[in-house]
Amino acid sequence: MPTETLRYALWMLLAGIGIPILAALNSQLGARLGAPVAAGFVLFSVGFITAAVLLLLSGEAPALATLSAQPKHLLLAGLFMAFYAFSITWVAPRFGVGNAVFCVLLGQMIAATVIDQFGLFGAAIHTVSLTRAAGIAAMVAGLAMIQRG
Repeated sequence: MPTETLRYALWMLLAGIGIPILAALNSQLGARLGAPVAAGFVLFSVGFITAAVLLLLSGEAPALATLSAQPKHLLLAGLFMAFYAFSITWVAPRFGVGNAVFCVLLGQMIAATVIDQFGLFGAAIHTVSLTRAAGIAAMVAGLAMIQRG
């Protein structure tokens, strides 16, 4: 495996590790506050400050000048992020962090497969193989087993 590929894989592995940690921490904050939406607000406030610092340190702030010229549908990514954060904060304490994250992962795999199959949103086309379809089916079976166990 090329070094760059391994580096990207490890980086995303760390990002993936962060998802259930985010879910557990923010759902606890929501429970302690008695207000999941307030916990989501705190999450995004900390995230906004972090993003602002990174933007300034990276020197990429001037790129924001071209934001108004970009297709407006690209801004929907922020809505999807907010939907995820508020959903996991509200659902995880009721459904379990593991169950919630597993369903998120399954949704990610299904959506990624459709995006890759059709090259949606400018993504490179990668047709669905039988192996990939079997993997998703195995995830669905795994979810059913987890729910029964």
